[in-house]
Amino acid sequence: MTDIVFNVAKGRVGALALLPAASDALIAIPYASSGFPSDATLRDCTTVAAIATAGATEQTTMGRKTLTNVTSTVDQTNDRWAADCDDITWTAPSGAAIGCIVIAYDPDTTTGTDTDLIPLVKLGATLTPDGVNDYKLTINDFYWAQ
Repeated sequence: MTDIVFNVAKGRVGALALLPAASDALIAIPYASSGFPSDATLRDCTTVAAIATAGATEQTTMGRKTLTNVTSTVDQTNDRWAADCDDITWTAPSGAAIGCIVIAYDPDTTTGTDTDLIPLVKLGATLTPDGVNDYKLTINDFYWAQ
């Protein structure tokens, strides 16, 4: 479940999770646990590039993952809008310990840069990669709007 929703994405996560453009995607980006900015600072970042400018370090040895089987639906039973995707697996990751995963919207996967990627939500995730064991991030609705 979401730790924070970025201010730029409030009210937009459900719509962007519908993947409205021809070459768009949602991307999971792992960040190192050390030196990560506060949630108050992070909320004001409007691009993935701005997250780096705020002091966050992407954990690049694990690498970014494109979310698969993304759904964005109205849940009438629980009176909410829910966005979900398949669980994400990193195979034998190595590198620095991670403290969170940011899910970002990439409006054009063919030409996009970090200045184009819109951060949607931050998910708490703690991992110290050992280069041997796989890491599976179980996702049960990465976003709810009630």
